[in-house]
Amino acid sequence: MVLVVQKYGGSSMADAKRIKNVARRIAQAKDKGERVVVVVSAMGDTTDELIKLAYQISEQPGDRELDVLLSTGEIVSSTLLAMALRAMGYEAISLSGAQAGIRTDATYRRAQILKVEAKRVVKELERGNIVIVAGFQGITDEMDITTLGRGGSDTTAVALAASLGAEVCQIYTDVDGVYTADPHLIPEAQKLTEIGYEEMLELASYGAKVVHPRAVELGELFNIPILVASSFTDSSGTLIHGGVSMEVRNKVRSIAQDLDVAKITVVGVPDRPGIAASIFQPLATAGISIDTIVQNASIDNITDLTFTVAKSQLAKAMRLVEPIAKSIGARECVSDSKLGKVSIIGTGMQNTPGYAARMFGALSEQGINIQLITTSEIRITCIIDESRVEDAVRALHRVFEMEIGE
Repeated sequence: MVLVVQKYGGSSMADAKRIKNVARRIAQAKDKGERVVVVVSAMGDTTDELIKLAYQISEQPGDRELDVLLSTGEIVSSTLLAMALRAMGYEAISLSGAQAGIRTDATYRRAQILKVEAKRVVKELERGNIVIVAGFQGITDEMDITTLGRGGSDTTAVALAASLGAEVCQIYTDVDGVYTADPHLIPEAQKLTEIGYEEMLELASYGAKVVHPRAVELGELFNIPILVASSFTDSSGTLIHGGVSMEVRNKVRSIAQDLDVAKITVVGVPDRPGIAASIFQPLATAGISIDTIVQNASIDNITDLTFTVAKSQLAKAMRLVEPIAKSIGARECVSDSKLGKVSIIGTGMQNTPGYAARMFGALSEQGINIQLITTSEIRITCIIDESRVEDAVRALHRVFEMEIGE
C-alpha cells in the first residue's frame, strides 16, 4: 500500500470551510487505498497574531515561552482537521510534533531536526488511521517544545516522508506550482511541470516562497520527490526531483526576486589577517545570516567590506558591527535598507556562456544600476534598488523569452 505525506499550508487551513475542503482531498487519497500522513500549518495568520499578542504582554517574551505559544497554532489545525475527517466517517488521529517523534536541538525559534522517531505514526497507520501531524514544531531531549522557524511545516513534512519511506511528499498551498517568475507580477509566467532539487533550492533561497529551502535540502538528501500544488484546484502542480534533463530549450528556468535585503558596508578596513573573522564571528554567534559578501581591492592596505543581511536583522547587525568597526580602526560603518535582489536560475547555464552578459544588458537597457553581484554555478543574482525590482523581473522574463515556455 502506497504511503504519501501531504502538507497543507495556513491559507489552505484558514477557516472551517477550507479545513473541510482539505479533509475531502485527504479522504480521496484514502479512498484510493493510500496510507496518508498529513502535516498542517497554523490557520491563516495565526502565528503572526500570536507573536503580536506575546509582545503586547511582554517586550521580551523569551524564546522558550514564545515557542510553546507558537506551537499551539498547529495543534489547533491538526485537531480540527482530525475532527473533520472523523465527521466524514474516516478514522483519523492528531499528533503534536513531539508525539510524532520530531526530535530537535534546543535552538528556540529556528530549531534543527536531529532525528525522527516515528514509531507512534507507524503504529497509528497500522491501525488504519489517517495521521494528522502538527507541523513547525518538535521537542528536545529535555522535553522542551521548539519551533523550526518560518516555513517549518514544509521541513516537518519532508522529514516525515524520509523517515517513513514515503513515495512522495505533496505540499499543497495557495499556488498551483512553481513558475518561471512570480505569476502575480508576470501574468504570462509559465508553470513548470518539473524542476531539479538544485534549481528549486536556489529559487527558494533567493525569493520564491512556494517551498522552504530546508525542505528542498532534505528532499535532495533523502531523494524524496516533492510535489507542489494548489489545495484549491486539481492542477497537476510541479514535481521537484532529481534526474531532470538539462537539455531543455531555455537554460534559464526561473527568475526569483526578494525585497528582504539590507546592505552594510564597513568603510576603510585595515587589510590584515583576522579582520573578516572579527566581524563575521559575532554575527554568526548572534544567529544573523549573511548572504552576499564583497571586499574591494586593497589600496595602501585599506579596503571596504560590504555584506547583506535580511532587513529584519539590520538593526541588530549594526549594533554588533559598529563597535567592532571602531575597535579595528575602520573609518565608518554605513547601511542601506532600500535594496532588493533579482536572480536568474537554471542548471543548463553552467554549460552555456553569455547569460551574465544578457542579464546585465537587460538591466542596463532599463537604466537599472547593479550594486552587488553574486553567483553560483546555476544562479546569477544582482542587488539593486528595491524600487526597480519589478522592472528588472519583467525585463529579464522578456529577454530570456520565458513567456514562451519550454
